[in-house]
Amino acid sequence: MAEPARFLVDGMLGRLAKWLRAAGHDTIYEPPFDDLLLAERARREGRILLTRDHALARRRGVRCMLIHKEDLNGQLQQVLERFPPADAGSRCMRCNVLLEEVPPSAVQDFLPPHVRKHHRRFWVCPTCRRVYWQGSHWQHMQERLQHCVQGHQAVNRRVQDHLD
Repeated sequence: MAEPARFLVDGMLGRLAKWLRAAGHDTIYEPPFDDLLLAERARREGRILLTRDHALARRRGVRCMLIHKEDLNGQLQQVLERFPPADAGSRCMRCNVLLEEVPPSAVQDFLPPHVRKHHRRFWVCPTCRRVYWQGSHWQHMQERLQHCVQGHQAVNRRVQDHLD
């Protein structure tokens, strides 16, 4: 398992932030989105600043990654090629806080009947109290993340085949 990266995401990449959290990366996405404040915060907290803003990416003294792609899958692929998923499903997609596993009895009153019937492992965000379980939605998210990682690997194989 890869070590989780710590990101600060600018205002143009909110959907990417959510998916990086799903991949297990500590990802901050919150106002203010002022360039100077973003750069200062990234530097102060030792975060990698993800941006589509060329001028912001050129700032000295800040680790930045310029995101070239406009589509979410391309953005995810670009980031995950350098920072593979860490502990996917370990963070709240809203709050970015590490989830805590809880017994089914602690959340049964908050679950739809079919979830209570078919699932035995649950996690709760200690901040927003959102409940998570590994249902079909979780599986689809894992498949999407894996597709982005494999897509990068397939491109590398095609390039290598072309060079050989």
